[in-house]
Amino acid sequence: MGTFVISKRFDDHYKFVFTSRKGKTIFTSTSFELRMDCEALIEEIKSDVEHYTYVKARAANGKYFFKMMKEELHVATSRKYTTPLLLQKGIDEIVVAAAKSDVLDFSVHEFVFPD
Repeated sequence: MGTFVISKRFDDHYKFVFTSRKGKTIFTSTSFELRMDCEALIEEIKSDVEHYTYVKARAANGKYFFKMMKEELHVATSRKYTTPLLLQKGIDEIVVAAAKSDVLDFSVHEFVFPD
């Protein structure tokens, strides 16, 4: 089972990553101004994952990645993979595990470091 992890970017926007059951990032979402928009997209993915498409591409360094799309809307970009087989395994992990994945929200925690 995978996990959706919500966090805050340095520009105070929100994002989420989807991690595999082994804890490896599979994809990172686009930025959201509001946390509730981030949460809404996660719920949309979980309930309707079969209607997303995955546009496969190759980076300039030769590694493979995909863009997760809903119709014409780009919602996430995968990490880089060394082979097309590993790329496909990442996509398969989303299709199989997204619907039953947990959601962790690290955006609400403020860390205070001692002086």
